[in-house]
Amino acid sequence: MVTFLFAIILLIVGYIVYSKVVERIFGINDAQLTPAYTKSDGMDFVPMSWWKGSLIQLLNIAGLGPIFGAILGALYGPIAFIWIVVGCIFAGAVHDYFSGMLSIRHNGEQYPTLVGRYLGKTMQGFINVISILLMVLVAAAFTAGPAQLISEITPLSFIVALIAIFGYFVLAALLPVNKIIGRIYPIFGAILIFMAVSIAISLLFSDTSIPNLTFANLHPGDLPIWPLLMVTISCGAISGFHSTQSPIIARTLKKESDGRKVFYGAMIAEGVIALIWAAAGMTFFGGTEGLQAALTAGGPAGVVNEISTSLLGTLGGILAILGVIILPITTGDTAIRSSRMMLIELLSKSFKKTEEASQGKGKFIVIIATVFIMIPTFFLSTIDYSFLWRYVGWTNQVVATVMLWTGAMYLLKNSKFHWICGIPAIFMSGVVCTYIFYAPEGFSMGYNISLAIGTALTLIIIGWYIKQIISHKNNNSDSQHTAA
Repeated sequence: MVTFLFAIILLIVGYIVYSKVVERIFGINDAQLTPAYTKSDGMDFVPMSWWKGSLIQLLNIAGLGPIFGAILGALYGPIAFIWIVVGCIFAGAVHDYFSGMLSIRHNGEQYPTLVGRYLGKTMQGFINVISILLMVLVAAAFTAGPAQLISEITPLSFIVALIAIFGYFVLAALLPVNKIIGRIYPIFGAILIFMAVSIAISLLFSDTSIPNLTFANLHPGDLPIWPLLMVTISCGAISGFHSTQSPIIARTLKKESDGRKVFYGAMIAEGVIALIWAAAGMTFFGGTEGLQAALTAGGPAGVVNEISTSLLGTLGGILAILGVIILPITTGDTAIRSSRMMLIELLSKSFKKTEEASQGKGKFIVIIATVFIMIPTFFLSTIDYSFLWRYVGWTNQVVATVMLWTGAMYLLKNSKFHWICGIPAIFMSGVVCTYIFYAPEGFSMGYNISLAIGTALTLIIIGWYIKQIISHKNNNSDSQHTAA
């Protein structure tokens, strides 16, 4: 229990201290008008208060991610606490802050366009495809589960439930951001927080004790911690999906100083939620073997339901149903919205003005782009959920890694302390390079050979990074000589 409480304290201290360090290095300017005002369109660029933006951001990036992922990561034992805390403070929250603040600095641009600015057009083309693919996979994976549960507890069939959910998606994607998302998301965000806090209090006062830190790998299947834990627990530590969501809120912030509270703060809140559910998974079933048995019997949704109803009674059952149905749907709708925004931005050169997306012909373009995204999403929602989820993990962390490198290049080109993004970017490069060769959805190679290949690729990336640093220093030196 001491480890759990200390981990929560560290996350809070991380926000109080390190978020200010990151903000100072980035360099905010509240005198500069944000895109919410300079590009106000009544659709996506709409000023909103920071507290409402924070709750919406939390729900956008969280959903069931820090619940399901943390429960699966709990199979490794208390070492998962270390990854959540360190990953959240030094990687995930930094990642979210830069994805949001760079969008603000560049007129609300979407993640792929930001990548193109700092990593080049080739990388932008790659990330355009992979990020839209990630959005479609996330929306599909986070829709199939709720539709299945609705069909089990109501007279509706799976397909009818799926159609109803997609009907809501159409409204959420096409209406102005302050009409549905801005009004109901803060309520659902509060439910997510209340659910986690209630579970935490119940755990602390229960007869069982939350296990303290051990560096041993307690996974019943003896799966390696590196790099699997870093992909299993993404939401709550670092998740590339967040970089696709931050521009939604970046288009609504009233001033740049709100960014620390909204982007960095929401990620820390998600880290706390992940810690609570990881602790619940380790504790409630008497260890990782008991958790594995529960997951085999009912999956993550069954585990959430059992923990909630047992610790919180009837209220817990209601919260579990709300969580397993509503939270993934709210992730799916913003995935659809952000992919629609990415697609329009990608094709904006075909229009006279990107702003056309707010009126006249632009409204027709918004509808066409939404339909284009929703057709494959609906089809994928009808296939096996576990198959979809296997491909979400690695794709998600590739997107996160590229965003960290984007932040590092922004800082480097502006002669700022780039290591706050560069070091976690190197770490995550090692994760994704090793994972793709070892994982069954990748090349399914042996662990040692995967580790060797991943390390070699990471060293090549480090070499590229050093080359960029040297090149920047040489350019600065040449500029100074020229000026002299």
